[in-house]
Amino acid sequence: MLKERFVGLLIFAYFLFTSRFSSAHPLCRAHERSSLLDFKASFAINKSVSSDPSAYSKVASWAQGRTTSNCCLWDRVECDEDTGHVISLDMSSSFLYGNIDSNSSLFKLVHLQRLNLADNNFNYSQIPTAISHLPMLTYLNLSYSLFSGQIPSEISGLSHLSSLDLSRNYDFNSREGLLGLLELKRPDFSSLIRNLTNLEELSLSFVNISSTVPTSLANFSSLTSLILKGCGLKGKLPVELFQLPSLQILNVKSNNFFGELPQFNQTSALNVLNLASNSFSGEIPTSIGNLNSLTEFHAYDCGLSGEIPFSIGNLTHLKYLDLSINNFSGPIPSSIGNLTQLIELDLDSNHFSGPIPLSFSKLINLESLYLFKNELSGTVDFDMFLRLKNLTVLSLSNNNLSLIIKPSVDGPPPQYIFLGLSFCNLSSFPDFLTHQVRMENLRLQGNHIGGPIPAWLMNMSTETLLGISVAENSLTGELSRAICNFSSLSVLRLSGNKLVGELPLCLGNFSDSLAALDLRDNSFSGSIPTFAKGNQLRIIDLSHNQLQGKLPRSLANCKMLESLSVENNQLNDVFPYWLESLPELQILVLGSNKFHGVIKAPQTDLGFVKLRIIVISYNNFTGMLPSNFIQNLKAMKSSSVGDLRYMETTYTLRPSGGNEVTFLFGFTITITIKGVRRYYPEINDDLSFIDLSNNNFGGEIPEVLGDLNGLYALDLSNNNLTGGIPSALANLKRLESLDLSQNKLSGRIPPVLEQLSFLQYFNVSHNNLAGPIPPANHLMTFGSSSYEGNLGLCGIPLPNKCGNSEASGLVPLPSFDEEQEDHSGSPFQFGWKVVAMGYGCGFVVGVFIGHVVITRKSRWFAMTFCVKNLHVKRKPRSKRGN
Repeated sequence: MLKERFVGLLIFAYFLFTSRFSSAHPLCRAHERSSLLDFKASFAINKSVSSDPSAYSKVASWAQGRTTSNCCLWDRVECDEDTGHVISLDMSSSFLYGNIDSNSSLFKLVHLQRLNLADNNFNYSQIPTAISHLPMLTYLNLSYSLFSGQIPSEISGLSHLSSLDLSRNYDFNSREGLLGLLELKRPDFSSLIRNLTNLEELSLSFVNISSTVPTSLANFSSLTSLILKGCGLKGKLPVELFQLPSLQILNVKSNNFFGELPQFNQTSALNVLNLASNSFSGEIPTSIGNLNSLTEFHAYDCGLSGEIPFSIGNLTHLKYLDLSINNFSGPIPSSIGNLTQLIELDLDSNHFSGPIPLSFSKLINLESLYLFKNELSGTVDFDMFLRLKNLTVLSLSNNNLSLIIKPSVDGPPPQYIFLGLSFCNLSSFPDFLTHQVRMENLRLQGNHIGGPIPAWLMNMSTETLLGISVAENSLTGELSRAICNFSSLSVLRLSGNKLVGELPLCLGNFSDSLAALDLRDNSFSGSIPTFAKGNQLRIIDLSHNQLQGKLPRSLANCKMLESLSVENNQLNDVFPYWLESLPELQILVLGSNKFHGVIKAPQTDLGFVKLRIIVISYNNFTGMLPSNFIQNLKAMKSSSVGDLRYMETTYTLRPSGGNEVTFLFGFTITITIKGVRRYYPEINDDLSFIDLSNNNFGGEIPEVLGDLNGLYALDLSNNNLTGGIPSALANLKRLESLDLSQNKLSGRIPPVLEQLSFLQYFNVSHNNLAGPIPPANHLMTFGSSSYEGNLGLCGIPLPNKCGNSEASGLVPLPSFDEEQEDHSGSPFQFGWKVVAMGYGCGFVVGVFIGHVVITRKSRWFAMTFCVKNLHVKRKPRSKRGN
């Protein structure tokens, strides 16, 4: 009897075990297994298409065999325990490459509830309309996979969806930046979500929507995350969105929203609020203090103004606060010292005044602090920052601060990744720099640091340093070849010092990553070093030195070069026609040297096609003005008018063992415009400028100049040009400055020049022109100095009348004031004001004047070494991909 009971218990245990085992591992349906294998076979496996470092091919283990036939055991496949139907498929970051359409076997898995195809490459396929064959879907993620075209209306029929992510399908190769590939027009935004009332998470970032936000979203009471970054949305942001009871994440960054920020409810569940890069106005409401669950608040580049409310100190859970690039003023509220959980605080590029609050010393978790480009003042004891043991990024540059840095005391020295102390009234290098082992960017521009560059500086963080600027100081002595110890250096800026001697020969090949070399305004002598093949140089500025010899032919190895300036040296060479092999060259400045000879025509139709600024003045070029050369200047033939943007270049670097870094360089230039030497810290990206003045060019002005209808300024003065002024110059509709003075031009001033309605500077003095000045109001506004030295000219504004009652009877108009502020649309307006303030710092890029975002948003760095902006971007943390 006992034996029978024992056997019975064994049989019961066996069936119980096998039942549980069978329940945990159901057998998949044969037709679904076949569909999965067909799905696998329809794609190539390409390891380059997925961005996740932990990506791998999930389908690699899928196979048909005696031990692998149960697809419910396959990687990232989940089946229903009772029916064996496939209900979840996660193919994210699986290296899938190829097209997908409605015939895909994927859509035979009609019981699917969760589908994730993110981070693959579907080769610009449209989202298949057969998505409607999966009506049970509750989770759908098609992000970051190169889908394109109109989002199909069939998605709106998936009424069980609680999570929908169609974000980040953008074209990385677009020259316009991240260009969204998907669009939501028919159906529109409102139609898409009409039936999706169960949504908890909705992400449409970089989908081209270009409409207002539908008010119906306010009815989605279950919504916890709404991410609409870069969608072209416009209008006012519905107040009701901020009142959704469950909403924890709201990201509407990079749209066209306007209006004032709403009041915030105390019951709000918001955890992340990103309003950055819109066109809001007004102040931050004091009710911001009600959002006591907030951990991230991003409102940079929003057009906000006023003072920061004291109530912001109530947000004690806040970890990231970014209010940069706005018009905030007044003191920084001391209540920010209450935010002891802060990891990053970014207040740069505003108008904050007064001292840095002493309460900042309580921010013990702070890792990054950006205060640069404000109006902060006072004396700052650097010890307040030394108390912040986690601080690795500190930028105090471009304020009115005076730093007191005491000699290091006992204890470990601070270790910084980025340190920006430009224009901080320093008189020596901080001694704690001698101990830096992981510094990536050091900026000490515009201080009073004198003496030779210390040897220890050349041995600081030699493997990690990406950018260094000690420009605009009083450094003396020679530049040691030890500068070439920095194997990862991307930006070297030593301009505006008193350095002497020859340039180290290694400068041309010491770093494969060097993108910007700025040694402007020193007293370097000798020859220019040789540049190795394969270099990454974008900008070279060696101007205002005493360099001699020829321009090295090895510059042709700089295939990425966009700007070259060697003006004001003692170089003796012919025109560097061989630079036509540089496909990206936009700026060429050779002025004030000993260049000579005839300018040859480019050898191919592709030579100099991107050149927008050329300055070869104060040399000894001869011969005719080069018509064939001018014909190749295709970039100067563009006269398109768009949004105000500045000339800039980008460069991506992956430091060894580090995250991806993208530099964004802006160009500057010092040129003679409208008869005045001016420094321009920003250059409109459609600016075109030619200065061939003070040479020995002869012959006539070529008619082909009239084809360059994008020109803003043309200077041919002080040459030996003959013949008449070509009427074709009237085609230069955007011309603001025309200088033909000090030549041998003859004939009359063409009346058609009155069509140059933007002309603000006009000089034809000291030629052999004759006849009446055209009786056009615009040309008569220029002073008599614009026409003097032409004995045959007559009429207003000259004192000699033409003997013609019609010509002489005109009433003189007021003289044009050459010192007045330029038109707001002019690309020259910025530098005029800056020079008046004595802010000129020369021509070339700078790097890292701000926005060092270590594992955060897309602007990892935004620093300036001498140009207006240099932004550096790191890939964001996955958490911040919102």
